Amino acid sequence: MRKAIIVGASSGIGKGLALLLAENGYQIGITGRRAELLQELKNRTPDQFLTKTFDITDGETTVVMLEELVAELGGLDLLIISAGTGDINHHLDFGVEKNTIDTNVLGFTRIADWAFNYFEKQRNGHLVAISSIGGLRGSGQAPAYNASKAFQINYLEGLRQKTHRLKAPVFITDIRPGLIDTEMAKGEGLFWVMPVEKAVKQIYRAIIRKKKIMYVTRRWKIIAFILKRLPVIIYDRM
Repeated sequence: MRKAIIVGASSGIGKGLALLLAENGYQIGITGRRAELLQELKNRTPDQFLTKTFDITDGETTVVMLEELVAELGGLDLLIISAGTGDINHHLDFGVEKNTIDTNVLGFTRIADWAFNYFEKQRNGHLVAISSIGGLRGSGQAPAYNASKAFQINYLEGLRQKTHRLKAPVFITDIRPGLIDTEMAKGEGLFWVMPVEKAVKQIYRAIIRKKKIMYVTRRWKIIAFILKRLPVIIYDRM
């Protein structure tokens, strides 16, 4: 049986992926900050889920819990980083920005490094991270969020470069969602908001195919193309 860990599985995309992986025969370690939500998920198929409750901003606890999960699972083939945060911050409240950076940059990096080192030593494995199309450009509404997602995109690219030097089947997948119907979809004038179930199915296919980069849902690849090429003089006024 294949072994997976999903960091941030208590709701949204992480929860959806946990259920879909379970349907496809995985043994899964699920983590999050809300123990009651993890337990609700575990209760659906108790034999397939193991739970650990922690906040990824707590560095020492994160590593200990991941190592305990691997021991309890009896190995690890796939690790998915779905934990993240972000808030509209018009007035640049530093507390909001710091929380985003602590989670999306420091917490993310700690887990990504741990997973890469584990898979490097094992000479096999797959790291998947949920970044965002927001990482392609800055945002006046949520500066730290978009900047943190840009960090993730570039960090994952760096890890992908490192896999080529390993000459071993270690894979890195960067999932870049547009607007998905989760708690993270914030702001005014939202469009193309996709159901979690549709997004999760596309993400699962990307995982199976070992895709390097995947926009979810696929139509957001069009927006990504436009965003990358939009002149600064126009983008600054948006």
